[in-house]
Amino acid sequence: MQPYLIGIAGPSCAGKTALARHLSRVLSATILSLDCYYFDLSHLPLPERAHSNFDTPESLDHQLFLAHLTALSQGRDAPRPVYDFATHSRTSRVEIIEPGRFLIVEGLFALYWKEARELFGTKVFVDLEDPHCLERRVARDVRERGRTPEAVRLQFSGTVSPMAEKYIRPTRHFADLVVRGDQSIEGSVASVLAHINRADP
Repeated sequence: MQPYLIGIAGPSCAGKTALARHLSRVLSATILSLDCYYFDLSHLPLPERAHSNFDTPESLDHQLFLAHLTALSQGRDAPRPVYDFATHSRTSRVEIIEPGRFLIVEGLFALYWKEARELFGTKVFVDLEDPHCLERRVARDVRERGRTPEAVRLQFSGTVSPMAEKYIRPTRHFADLVVRGDQSIEGSVASVLAHINRADP
């Protein structure tokens, strides 16, 4: 069975993951996160890894991502890499992703590549202004990724925000619907479900 694919894009910490998780529970859907496809930087000294630009399309192994996405869209399993954000490296493990009736793809660049967009039945852009995104990112990266607030703020002003303006926010144009990351999650989920029902009756 070929799954129905949903793509969720938007700037960092706008609310993509929260929407994906809520949709996943409602639809019993599999989630494929683009964050897992960052290139392995273990060949670089750790301080140099930390100063890499992770907010450009080139920072992701998009060929591997597209190969896996194509396989999943055809109902086949894919061996998704496991990425360690604390060390900016891929682990030796993979996780086998099995497509169900629905597959949700979420990440900064989910709507960036034409080959991916063509596979999505529903394309969603989650929008939120920079000050709110930064506040959320500081909380997340300190809690989950071993960063300091100062380092998070420097990275946000240096690459995260400028690259979002250059690469990510323009992909809003490709979305079937735009939801705000600070509106009720129930409302956002309802909007996405309504589009799915229209597109996949």
